[in-house]
Amino acid sequence: MSLPQPSLSNDLRLGIFLILGLLMAATRSHHFAVVPDASWAVFFVAGFYFSAAGAEKTATPGGLSGRAASLLAFALLMALAVLTDFYVIRSQGIDFWSHYCVSPAYWFLVPSYAALWFGGAWLRAHRHGLQLRDLGLLVASAVVAASACYLVSNGSFYWISASVPARSFGGWIENLGDWYLPFVQTTLMYIGIAAALHVATVVAAKALVGASASRAAR
Repeated sequence: MSLPQPSLSNDLRLGIFLILGLLMAATRSHHFAVVPDASWAVFFVAGFYFSAAGAEKTATPGGLSGRAASLLAFALLMALAVLTDFYVIRSQGIDFWSHYCVSPAYWFLVPSYAALWFGGAWLRAHRHGLQLRDLGLLVASAVVAASACYLVSNGSFYWISASVPARSFGGWIENLGDWYLPFVQTTLMYIGIAAALHVATVVAAKALVGASASRAAR
């Protein structure tokens, strides 16, 4: 089944952005809580909706091109992630810069999250509608993007952070294996939910347009 992909209005785009931001802020404090951290999926989904391709390369009312608006959206989400981390760490009575997770490797979250963003952007640029092929593209792009994010974030922490006292290649490979599946599975779960909501919305919108056209033709 191939359905046309409707352009997003600025109001809808803002609504999606706010929902993604709230989801990340609400879940970021714990990686694997009852409601696990959605940050990785948020950047992937945001890349799909707010990449230059997702913005249709048109100017916004504020004069931003699609590419500039995309960079702004990424920067705002990145700032929100850092501010959330800062708030959570400080609320525990711990100095932000002395926390276990904060080291020079912390700033490698920028390229890590960029990998997720580009994964979503790639999917946006290559999808054709609601076809079985697009499901394969979704799974492939999500797995590759999440794996790249994990490789950069885990590798930078292991090799750069002072929290790892003794380093070895074998130890890194073991550490990679310990946490890879939990992080990727959580990301794929959230992306799957977002994809289901996207499909339901597109189908519902097409049905409403068809019903309106039928009434107008009478």
